[in-house]
Amino acid sequence: MATEIKAPTFPESVAEGTVAAWHKKPGDSVERDELIVEIETDKVVLEVVAPEAGTLTDVMAEEGDTVASEQVLGKIGEGSASGSKKEEKSSGDDSAEKSEEKSEGKKEEKKASGGGKQHDVKAPSFPESIQEGTVATWHKKVGEAVKRDDVLADIETDKVVLEVVAPADGALAEIKAEEGSQVESEAILATFTEGAGGDSGSESGGDSASAKADSSDGDGADEKVGDKILAPAARKMVAEHDLDVAKIEGTGKGGRILKEDVQKAVKDGSAKKAAKSSAPAKAAAAPTAEGERIEKRVPMSRLRQTIAKRLVQAQQTAAMLTTYNEVDMTEIMALRAQYKETFLKAHDIKLGFMGFFVKAASEALKRFPDVNASIDGTDIVYHGYQDIGVAVSTDRGLVVPVLRDTDSMKIADVERKIVDFGKRGRDGKLGMDDMIGGTFTITNGGTFGSLMSTPIINPPQTAILGMHKIQDRPMAINGKVEIRPMMYLALSYDHRMIDGKDAVQFLVTLKELLEDPARLLLDI
Repeated sequence: MATEIKAPTFPESVAEGTVAAWHKKPGDSVERDELIVEIETDKVVLEVVAPEAGTLTDVMAEEGDTVASEQVLGKIGEGSASGSKKEEKSSGDDSAEKSEEKSEGKKEEKKASGGGKQHDVKAPSFPESIQEGTVATWHKKVGEAVKRDDVLADIETDKVVLEVVAPADGALAEIKAEEGSQVESEAILATFTEGAGGDSGSESGGDSASAKADSSDGDGADEKVGDKILAPAARKMVAEHDLDVAKIEGTGKGGRILKEDVQKAVKDGSAKKAAKSSAPAKAAAAPTAEGERIEKRVPMSRLRQTIAKRLVQAQQTAAMLTTYNEVDMTEIMALRAQYKETFLKAHDIKLGFMGFFVKAASEALKRFPDVNASIDGTDIVYHGYQDIGVAVSTDRGLVVPVLRDTDSMKIADVERKIVDFGKRGRDGKLGMDDMIGGTFTITNGGTFGSLMSTPIINPPQTAILGMHKIQDRPMAINGKVEIRPMMYLALSYDHRMIDGKDAVQFLVTLKELLEDPARLLLDI
Protein backbone atom coordinates (compact mmCIF):
# COMPACT_ATOMS: atom_id res chain seq x y z
CA MET A 1 0.00 0.00 0.00
CA ALA A 2 1.32 3.43 -0.97
CA THR A 3 2.16 5.99 1.72
CA GLU A 4 1.49 9.65 1.01
CA ILE A 5 4.26 12.23 1.41
CA LYS A 6 2.66 15.47 2.60
CA ALA A 7 3.88 19.03 2.95
CA PRO A 8 4.38 20.12 6.57
CA THR A 9 1.78 22.10 8.46
CA PHE A 10 2.78 25.68 7.70
CA PRO A 11 3.10 28.10 10.63
CA GLU A 12 0.82 31.05 11.18
CA SER A 13 0.40 33.53 8.33
CA VAL A 14 2.28 31.32 5.83
CA ALA A 15 -0.29 30.54 3.16
CA GLU A 16 1.82 28.50 0.77
CA GLY A 17 5.28 27.28 -0.07
CA THR A 18 7.39 26.33 -3.05
CA VAL A 19 8.93 22.93 -3.76
CA ALA A 20 12.60 23.92 -3.61
CA ALA A 21 14.41 20.60 -4.21
CA TRP A 22 13.70 16.89 -4.48
CA HIS A 23 16.55 14.85 -3.01
CA LYS A 24 15.15 11.56 -4.36
CA LYS A 25 13.86 10.49 -7.77
CA PRO A 26 11.07 8.02 -8.60
CA GLY A 27 12.53 4.55 -8.22
CA ASP A 28 15.00 5.54 -5.49
CA SER A 29 14.78 3.60 -2.25
CA VAL A 30 14.40 5.66 0.91
CA GLU A 31 14.78 5.00 4.60
CA ARG A 32 12.33 6.13 7.24
CA ASP A 33 13.04 9.77 8.32
CA GLU A 34 15.40 10.29 5.37
CA LEU A 35 15.21 13.76 3.77
CA ILE A 36 13.19 13.60 0.55
CA VAL A 37 12.14 17.12 -0.39
CA GLU A 38 12.49 20.71 0.80
CA ILE A 39 9.65 23.24 0.86
CA GLU A 40 10.64 26.91 0.88
CA THR A 41 8.28 29.47 2.42
CA ASP A 42 8.80 33.21 2.82
CA LYS A 43 10.13 32.55 6.33
CA VAL A 44 11.93 29.22 6.46
CA VAL A 45 12.97 26.20 4.46
CA LEU A 46 11.05 23.15 5.72
CA GLU A 47 12.43 19.62 5.37
CA VAL A 48 10.08 16.77 4.45
CA VAL A 49 11.28 13.31 5.49
CA ALA A 50 10.10 9.86 4.50
CA PRO A 51 7.21 8.67 6.71
CA GLU A 52 8.11 5.05 5.93
CA ALA A 53 10.90 3.06 4.30
CA GLY A 54 10.28 1.97 0.73
CA THR A 55 10.58 3.26 -2.83
CA LEU A 56 9.60 6.69 -4.11
CA THR A 57 6.97 5.84 -6.73
CA ASP A 58 5.29 9.15 -7.56
CA VAL A 59 6.26 12.82 -7.53
CA MET A 60 3.05 14.85 -7.60
CA ALA A 61 4.54 18.33 -7.07
CA GLU A 62 7.57 19.20 -9.17
CA GLU A 63 10.38 21.59 -8.18
CA GLY A 64 9.11 25.15 -8.45
CA ASP A 65 5.47 24.21 -7.87
CA THR A 66 3.47 26.15 -5.28
CA VAL A 67 1.93 23.92 -2.60
CA ALA A 68 -0.43 24.42 0.32
CA SER A 69 -0.11 23.24 3.91
CA GLU A 70 -0.33 19.42 4.16
CA GLN A 71 -0.70 18.99 0.38
CA VAL A 72 0.29 15.55 -1.00
CA LEU A 73 3.69 15.86 -2.68
CA GLY A 74 4.34 12.25 -3.67
CA LYS A 75 3.96 8.61 -2.71
CA ILE A 76 6.18 5.87 -1.29
CA GLY A 77 5.54 2.25 -2.22
CA GLU A 78 6.79 -0.96 -0.66
CA GLY A 79 9.99 -2.64 -1.80
CA SER A 80 13.36 -1.22 -2.79
CA ALA A 81 14.79 0.75 -5.64
CA SER A 82 16.89 -2.18 -6.78
CA GLY A 83 13.81 -4.32 -7.13
CA SER A 84 11.97 -1.76 -9.26
CA LYS A 85 14.99 -1.28 -11.48
CA LYS A 86 15.31 -5.01 -12.07
CA GLU A 87 11.69 -5.15 -13.18
CA GLU A 88 12.28 -2.30 -15.58
CA LYS A 89 15.37 -4.02 -16.98
CA SER A 90 13.55 -7.31 -17.47
CA SER A 91 11.04 -5.56 -19.72
CA GLY A 92 13.85 -3.82 -21.66
CA ASP A 93 16.53 -5.27 -23.91
CA ASP A 94 19.37 -7.48 -22.68
CA SER A 95 22.07 -5.24 -24.07
CA ALA A 96 21.09 -2.38 -21.77
CA GLU A 97 21.21 -4.76 -18.81
CA LYS A 98 24.63 -6.07 -19.78
CA SER A 99 25.90 -2.55 -20.28
CA GLU A 100 24.63 -1.52 -16.86
CA GLU A 101 26.13 -4.61 -15.23
CA LYS A 102 29.45 -3.86 -16.87
CA SER A 103 29.43 -0.25 -15.67
CA GLU A 104 28.45 -1.38 -12.17
CA GLY A 105 31.36 -3.80 -12.24
CA LYS A 106 33.71 -0.98 -13.13
CA LYS A 107 32.31 1.11 -10.31
CA GLU A 108 32.92 -1.69 -7.82
CA GLU A 109 36.45 -2.09 -9.14
CA LYS A 110 37.08 1.64 -8.86
CA LYS A 111 35.63 1.70 -5.38
CA ALA A 112 37.84 -1.16 -4.27
CA SER A 113 40.95 0.51 -5.64
CA GLY A 114 39.98 3.86 -4.11
CA GLY A 115 40.32 2.46 -0.62
CA GLY A 116 36.80 2.65 0.86
CA LYS A 117 33.26 3.93 0.84
CA GLN A 118 32.55 7.15 -1.02
CA HIS A 119 30.49 10.06 0.32
CA ASP A 120 29.08 13.21 -1.22
CA VAL A 121 30.36 16.27 0.63
CA LYS A 122 27.40 18.65 0.73
CA ALA A 123 26.89 22.28 1.62
CA PRO A 124 25.02 22.83 4.92
CA SER A 125 21.25 23.33 4.97
CA PHE A 126 20.67 27.07 4.66
CA PRO A 127 17.82 28.35 6.86
CA GLU A 128 15.10 30.89 6.21
CA SER A 129 15.62 33.32 3.34
CA ILE A 130 19.22 32.39 2.45
CA GLN A 131 19.14 31.19 -1.14
CA GLU A 132 22.80 30.42 -1.76
CA GLY A 133 26.35 30.74 -0.54
CA THR A 134 29.85 31.11 -1.95
CA VAL A 135 32.65 28.57 -1.60
CA ALA A 136 35.13 30.83 0.18
CA THR A 137 38.09 28.50 0.84
CA TRP A 138 39.07 24.87 0.39
CA HIS A 139 41.36 23.93 3.28
CA LYS A 140 42.22 20.50 1.86
CA LYS A 141 43.38 19.35 -1.58
CA VAL A 142 42.38 16.25 -3.51
CA GLY A 143 44.26 13.24 -2.15
CA GLU A 144 45.36 14.98 1.05
CA ALA A 145 44.75 12.81 4.10
CA VAL A 146 42.25 14.21 6.61
CA LYS A 147 40.71 13.12 9.89
CA ARG A 148 37.02 12.93 10.66
CA ASP A 149 35.56 16.40 11.45
CA ASP A 150 38.57 18.22 9.96
CA VAL A 151 37.41 21.39 8.20
CA LEU A 152 37.37 20.80 4.44
CA ALA A 153 35.88 24.07 3.20
CA ASP A 154 34.26 27.36 4.25
CA ILE A 155 30.94 28.46 2.74
CA GLU A 156 30.25 32.19 2.98
CA THR A 157 26.60 33.25 3.08
CA ASP A 158 25.17 36.74 3.44
CA LYS A 159 25.03 36.20 7.22
CA VAL A 160 27.80 33.87 8.39
CA VAL A 161 30.68 31.66 7.27
CA LEU A 162 29.79 27.96 7.59
CA GLU A 163 32.34 25.17 7.95
CA VAL A 164 32.07 21.91 6.00
CA VAL A 165 33.81 19.03 7.79
CA ALA A 166 35.07 15.61 6.75
CA PRO A 167 32.49 12.82 7.25
CA ALA A 168 35.21 10.28 8.13
CA ASP A 169 38.95 9.62 7.98
CA GLY A 170 40.04 9.62 4.34
CA ALA A 171 40.62 12.11 1.54
CA LEU A 172 38.85 14.22 -1.06
CA ALA A 173 38.44 12.30 -4.29
CA GLU A 174 37.14 15.19 -6.40
CA ILE A 175 36.24 18.85 -5.84
CA LYS A 176 33.09 19.78 -7.75
CA ALA A 177 32.62 23.37 -6.54
CA GLU A 178 35.76 25.47 -6.71
CA GLU A 179 36.48 28.57 -4.64
CA GLY A 180 34.21 31.41 -5.70
CA SER A 181 31.45 29.07 -6.87
CA GLN A 182 27.86 29.91 -5.95
CA VAL A 183 26.18 26.91 -4.27
CA GLU A 184 22.68 26.23 -2.99
CA SER A 185 21.62 24.56 0.24
CA GLU A 186 22.92 20.97 0.39
CA ALA A 187 24.59 21.24 -3.02
CA ILE A 188 27.28 18.61 -3.64
CA LEU A 189 30.69 20.23 -3.19
CA ALA A 190 32.97 17.23 -3.55
CA THR A 191 33.26 13.46 -3.29
CA PHE A 192 35.10 11.93 -0.35
CA THR A 193 36.66 8.49 -0.02
CA GLU A 194 37.06 6.80 3.35
CA GLY A 195 40.50 5.47 4.18
CA ALA A 196 42.16 7.18 1.19
CA GLY A 197 44.87 9.83 1.30
CA GLY A 198 48.61 9.94 1.93
CA ASP A 199 51.41 10.26 -0.59
CA SER A 200 49.95 7.89 -3.16
CA GLY A 201 46.58 9.56 -2.89
CA SER A 202 48.16 12.92 -3.46
CA GLU A 203 49.93 11.68 -6.61
CA SER A 204 46.84 10.02 -8.05
CA GLY A 205 44.45 12.83 -7.25
CA GLY A 206 46.71 15.85 -7.19
CA ASP A 207 47.03 16.27 -10.96
CA SER A 208 43.28 16.14 -11.51
CA ALA A 209 42.78 18.64 -8.70
CA SER A 210 45.30 21.01 -10.23
CA ALA A 211 43.81 20.57 -13.66
CA LYS A 212 40.34 21.25 -12.31
CA ALA A 213 41.58 24.27 -10.38
CA ASP A 214 43.26 25.55 -13.53
CA SER A 215 40.13 25.08 -15.62
CA SER A 216 37.82 26.95 -13.27
CA ASP A 217 37.85 28.88 -10.05
CA GLY A 218 34.11 29.32 -9.97
CA ASP A 219 34.28 33.09 -10.20
CA GLY A 220 35.29 33.52 -13.83
CA ALA A 221 38.28 32.56 -15.99
CA ASP A 222 41.94 32.81 -15.04
CA GLU A 223 43.61 36.10 -15.93
CA LYS A 224 47.19 36.62 -17.08
CA VAL A 225 49.00 39.61 -15.60
CA GLY A 226 52.45 40.00 -17.17
CA ASP A 227 53.89 36.51 -17.14
CA LYS A 228 51.74 35.45 -14.17
CA ILE A 229 48.42 33.58 -14.31
CA LEU A 230 45.94 34.46 -11.55
CA ALA A 231 42.92 32.49 -10.41
CA PRO A 232 39.82 34.71 -10.03
CA ALA A 233 39.77 34.42 -6.23
CA ALA A 234 43.45 35.38 -6.15
CA ARG A 235 42.84 38.26 -8.55
CA LYS A 236 40.18 39.63 -6.22
CA MET A 237 42.53 39.55 -3.20
CA VAL A 238 45.35 41.17 -5.18
CA ALA A 239 43.03 44.05 -6.06
CA GLU A 240 41.75 44.38 -2.49
CA HIS A 241 45.26 44.59 -1.01
CA ASP A 242 46.86 46.45 -3.96
CA LEU A 243 49.74 43.95 -4.33
CA ASP A 244 52.52 43.61 -6.87
CA VAL A 245 51.73 40.41 -8.78
CA ALA A 246 55.33 40.01 -9.93
CA LYS A 247 56.41 39.47 -6.30
CA ILE A 248 53.95 36.63 -5.64
CA GLU A 249 55.13 33.10 -6.20
CA GLY A 250 52.41 30.82 -7.59
CA THR A 251 52.17 27.24 -6.30
CA GLY A 252 49.44 26.13 -8.70
CA LYS A 253 49.98 24.13 -11.86
CA GLY A 254 52.28 25.98 -14.26
CA GLY A 255 53.03 28.62 -11.63
CA ARG A 256 49.38 29.68 -11.39
CA ILE A 257 48.79 32.04 -8.44
CA LEU A 258 46.17 30.68 -6.08
CA LYS A 259 44.24 32.39 -3.31
CA GLU A 260 46.48 30.73 -0.70
CA ASP A 261 49.55 32.27 -2.38
CA VAL A 262 48.07 35.75 -2.08
CA GLN A 263 47.06 35.14 1.54
CA LYS A 264 50.65 34.15 2.32
CA ALA A 265 51.97 37.27 0.56
CA VAL A 266 49.58 39.47 2.53
CA LYS A 267 50.62 37.83 5.80
CA ASP A 268 54.38 38.19 5.33
CA GLY A 269 54.16 41.52 3.46
CA SER A 270 56.38 40.31 0.62
CA ALA A 271 54.28 41.63 -2.27
CA LYS A 272 53.79 45.29 -1.38
CA LYS A 273 54.14 47.64 -4.29
CA ALA A 274 57.35 49.66 -4.36
CA ALA A 275 57.30 53.46 -4.21
CA LYS A 276 56.73 55.00 -7.63
CA SER A 277 59.88 57.09 -7.34
CA SER A 278 63.34 56.55 -5.84
CA ALA A 279 63.64 60.27 -5.13
CA PRO A 280 64.17 61.48 -1.54
CA ALA A 281 61.26 61.23 0.87
CA LYS A 282 60.58 64.93 0.60
CA ALA A 283 60.08 64.65 -3.13
CA ALA A 284 57.93 61.54 -2.70
CA ALA A 285 55.53 63.56 -0.59
CA ALA A 286 54.88 65.90 -3.50
CA PRO A 287 51.36 66.04 -5.00
CA THR A 288 50.36 63.29 -7.40
CA ALA A 289 51.31 64.03 -10.98
CA GLU A 290 48.61 65.54 -13.13
CA GLY A 291 46.52 62.90 -14.89
CA GLU A 292 47.37 60.16 -12.40
CA ARG A 293 43.91 59.47 -10.95
CA ILE A 294 44.00 56.05 -9.31
CA GLU A 295 40.83 54.01 -8.85
CA LYS A 296 40.32 50.54 -7.40
CA ARG A 297 37.28 48.37 -8.08
CA VAL A 298 36.52 45.30 -5.94
CA PRO A 299 33.41 43.12 -5.84
CA MET A 300 30.92 43.81 -3.06
CA SER A 301 30.86 40.95 -0.55
CA ARG A 302 27.69 38.88 -0.17
CA LEU A 303 27.21 40.22 3.35
CA ARG A 304 27.55 43.82 2.14
CA GLN A 305 25.07 43.15 -0.69
CA THR A 306 22.54 41.78 1.79
CA ILE A 307 23.05 44.66 4.21
CA ALA A 308 22.44 47.13 1.38
CA LYS A 309 19.35 45.27 0.19
CA ARG A 310 17.81 45.01 3.65
CA LEU A 311 18.46 48.64 4.56
CA VAL A 312 16.86 49.89 1.36
CA GLN A 313 13.97 47.46 1.86
CA ALA A 314 13.44 48.72 5.41
CA GLN A 315 13.24 52.34 4.25
CA GLN A 316 10.93 51.49 1.36
CA THR A 317 8.47 49.31 3.26
CA ALA A 318 8.33 50.79 6.77
CA ALA A 319 6.84 54.13 7.80
CA MET A 320 10.01 54.87 9.74
CA LEU A 321 10.25 57.66 12.29
CA THR A 322 12.92 58.41 14.88
CA THR A 323 12.45 59.95 18.31
CA TYR A 324 15.34 61.18 20.47
CA ASN A 325 16.09 61.62 24.14
CA GLU A 326 19.16 61.79 26.35
CA VAL A 327 20.23 59.88 29.41
CA ASP A 328 22.42 61.00 32.29
CA MET A 329 24.98 58.21 32.75
CA THR A 330 26.22 59.43 36.15
CA GLU A 331 24.67 56.66 38.25
CA ILE A 332 25.65 53.81 35.95
CA MET A 333 29.23 55.08 35.67
CA ALA A 334 29.45 55.39 39.47
CA LEU A 335 28.09 51.85 39.84
CA ARG A 336 30.66 50.53 37.38
CA ALA A 337 33.50 52.33 39.12
CA GLN A 338 32.42 50.97 42.50
CA TYR A 339 31.94 47.33 41.53
CA LYS A 340 34.09 46.74 38.43
CA GLU A 341 36.87 44.90 40.31
CA THR A 342 34.43 42.82 42.38
CA PHE A 343 32.37 42.05 39.26
CA LEU A 344 35.46 40.94 37.34
CA LYS A 345 36.56 38.60 40.16
CA ALA A 346 33.07 37.14 40.61
CA HIS A 347 32.19 36.61 36.94
CA ASP A 348 35.54 36.69 35.10
CA ILE A 349 34.13 39.32 32.73
CA LYS A 350 34.32 43.12 32.66
CA LEU A 351 31.26 45.16 33.57
CA GLY A 352 30.28 47.22 30.53
CA PHE A 353 27.35 49.45 29.61
CA MET A 354 25.52 47.05 27.31
CA GLY A 355 24.32 44.83 30.15
CA PHE A 356 22.44 47.77 31.69
CA PHE A 357 20.91 48.78 28.37
CA VAL A 358 19.78 45.24 27.52
CA LYS A 359 18.15 44.77 30.94
CA ALA A 360 16.51 48.20 30.80
CA ALA A 361 15.25 47.53 27.26
CA SER A 362 13.84 44.16 28.34
CA GLU A 363 11.82 45.82 31.09
CA ALA A 364 10.61 48.63 28.81
CA LEU A 365 9.59 46.10 26.12
CA LYS A 366 7.39 44.30 28.65
CA ARG A 367 5.61 47.56 29.40
CA PHE A 368 5.21 48.50 25.74
CA PRO A 369 4.44 45.26 23.84
CA ASP A 370 3.87 47.13 20.56
CA VAL A 371 7.57 47.98 20.44
CA ASN A 372 8.39 44.27 20.87
CA ALA A 373 5.96 43.17 18.13
CA SER A 374 6.58 42.47 14.43
CA ILE A 375 4.53 42.83 11.27
CA ASP A 376 3.90 39.77 9.10
CA GLY A 377 1.96 40.78 6.00
CA THR A 378 -1.31 42.16 7.34
CA ASP A 379 -0.85 40.48 10.73
CA ILE A 380 0.71 41.81 13.92
CA VAL A 381 2.74 39.25 15.88
CA TYR A 382 3.04 40.02 19.60
CA HIS A 383 5.98 38.25 21.20
CA GLY A 384 5.63 37.08 24.79
CA TYR A 385 9.40 37.09 25.22
CA GLN A 386 12.28 39.48 24.63
CA ASP A 387 14.98 38.35 22.17
CA ILE A 388 17.28 41.32 21.66
CA GLY A 389 19.70 41.51 18.74
CA VAL A 390 23.00 43.28 19.39
CA ALA A 391 24.78 44.78 16.38
CA VAL A 392 28.39 43.57 16.12
CA SER A 393 30.90 45.09 13.71
CA THR A 394 33.20 42.68 11.85
CA ASP A 395 35.67 43.00 8.97
CA ARG A 396 32.99 41.57 6.69
CA GLY A 397 30.31 44.05 7.82
CA LEU A 398 27.64 44.44 10.48
CA VAL A 399 26.00 41.30 11.89
CA VAL A 400 23.25 41.08 14.50
CA PRO A 401 23.45 37.99 16.77
CA VAL A 402 20.53 37.58 19.14
CA LEU A 403 20.39 37.33 22.94
CA ARG A 404 17.54 34.96 23.86
CA ASP A 405 15.07 35.57 26.71
CA THR A 406 16.93 38.63 27.97
CA ASP A 407 14.36 39.21 30.73
CA SER A 408 15.69 36.14 32.55
CA MET A 409 19.37 36.90 31.89
CA LYS A 410 21.64 38.47 34.50
CA ILE A 411 23.86 41.41 33.58
CA ALA A 412 26.91 39.12 33.80
CA ASP A 413 25.27 36.70 31.34
CA VAL A 414 24.59 39.54 28.92
CA GLU A 415 28.16 40.85 29.09
CA ARG A 416 29.66 37.37 28.68
CA LYS A 417 27.45 36.57 25.68
CA ILE A 418 28.22 39.87 23.96
CA VAL A 419 31.98 39.34 24.34
CA ASP A 420 31.52 35.85 22.86
CA PHE A 421 29.49 37.27 19.95
CA GLY A 422 32.18 39.84 19.23
CA LYS A 423 35.00 37.28 19.22
CA ARG A 424 33.14 34.75 17.09
CA GLY A 425 31.95 37.50 14.75
CA ARG A 426 35.51 38.65 14.08
CA ASP A 427 36.62 35.04 13.56
CA GLY A 428 33.70 34.30 11.24
CA LYS A 429 32.43 31.62 13.63
CA LEU A 430 28.90 32.86 14.29
CA GLY A 431 26.33 30.20 13.44
CA MET A 432 22.90 30.45 11.86
CA ASP A 433 21.19 29.85 15.20
CA ASP A 434 22.96 32.93 16.58
CA MET A 435 21.53 35.15 13.83
CA ILE A 436 17.93 34.01 13.40
CA GLY A 437 15.01 35.76 15.07
CA GLY A 438 15.07 38.74 17.39
CA THR A 439 12.21 40.96 18.51
CA PHE A 440 14.20 44.17 19.06
CA THR A 441 17.69 45.44 18.23
CA ILE A 442 20.27 47.63 19.97
CA THR A 443 23.14 49.22 18.05
CA ASN A 444 25.97 51.20 19.63
CA GLY A 445 27.52 53.79 17.33
CA GLY A 446 29.20 55.34 20.35
CA THR A 447 32.01 52.80 20.16
CA PHE A 448 33.12 54.57 16.97
CA GLY A 449 32.59 58.09 18.35
CA SER A 450 29.10 58.80 16.96
CA LEU A 451 27.34 61.52 18.94
CA MET A 452 23.93 61.09 17.27
CA SER A 453 22.49 58.97 14.46
CA THR A 454 19.26 57.60 13.00
CA PRO A 455 19.38 53.78 13.13
CA ILE A 456 17.45 51.81 10.49
CA ILE A 457 14.92 49.16 11.54
CA ASN A 458 15.87 45.50 11.13
CA PRO A 459 12.76 43.93 9.47
CA PRO A 460 10.44 42.30 10.44
CA GLN A 461 11.11 44.03 13.78
CA THR A 462 9.34 47.33 14.33
CA ALA A 463 11.91 49.23 16.41
CA ILE A 464 15.63 49.67 17.02
CA LEU A 465 17.52 51.55 19.75
CA GLY A 466 20.64 53.54 18.95
CA MET A 467 23.23 54.19 21.69
CA HIS A 468 25.88 56.88 21.23
CA LYS A 469 29.05 58.38 22.63
CA ILE A 470 29.05 59.54 26.28
CA GLN A 471 29.87 63.23 26.21
CA ASP A 472 30.39 65.59 29.15
CA ARG A 473 27.91 68.46 28.80
CA PRO A 474 26.72 71.31 31.03
CA MET A 475 23.28 70.44 32.41
CA ALA A 476 20.84 72.41 34.60
CA ILE A 477 20.48 70.31 37.79
CA ASN A 478 18.23 71.73 40.53
CA GLY A 479 18.77 75.27 39.27
CA LYS A 480 22.56 74.87 39.01
CA VAL A 481 24.81 74.14 36.05
CA GLU A 482 26.71 70.86 36.42
CA ILE A 483 28.90 68.90 34.03
CA ARG A 484 27.30 65.48 33.49
CA PRO A 485 28.20 62.48 31.28
CA MET A 486 25.31 62.47 28.79
CA MET A 487 24.34 60.07 26.01
CA TYR A 488 21.84 60.72 23.24
CA LEU A 489 19.39 57.87 22.61
CA ALA A 490 17.58 57.34 19.31
CA LEU A 491 14.57 55.06 18.81
CA SER A 492 13.63 54.40 15.18
CA TYR A 493 10.22 52.77 14.87
CA ASP A 494 7.65 51.67 12.30
CA HIS A 495 4.76 54.12 12.55
CA ARG A 496 2.43 51.55 10.95
CA MET A 497 2.67 49.55 14.17
CA ILE A 498 3.80 51.94 16.90
CA ASP A 499 2.11 55.22 17.75
CA GLY A 500 4.31 58.21 18.44
CA LYS A 501 3.06 58.40 22.04
CA ASP A 502 4.15 54.82 22.77
CA ALA A 503 7.54 55.35 21.13
CA VAL A 504 8.22 58.47 23.20
CA GLN A 505 7.04 56.84 26.44
CA PHE A 506 9.14 53.75 25.74
CA LEU A 507 12.25 55.92 25.40
CA VAL A 508 11.36 57.92 28.53
CA THR A 509 10.94 54.65 30.48
CA LEU A 510 14.34 53.51 29.23
CA LYS A 511 15.88 56.82 30.33
CA GLU A 512 14.34 56.56 33.82
CA LEU A 513 15.56 52.98 34.31
CA LEU A 514 19.09 53.86 33.24
CA GLU A 515 19.34 57.03 35.30
CA ASP A 516 18.25 55.14 38.42
CA PRO A 517 19.62 51.56 38.02
CA ALA A 518 18.01 50.52 41.33
CA ARG A 519 14.73 50.44 39.43
CA LEU A 520 16.05 47.44 37.46
CA LEU A 521 16.61 45.52 40.71
CA LEU A 522 13.38 46.61 42.37
CA ASP A 523 11.24 46.14 39.23
CA ILE A 524 9.66 49.61 39.49
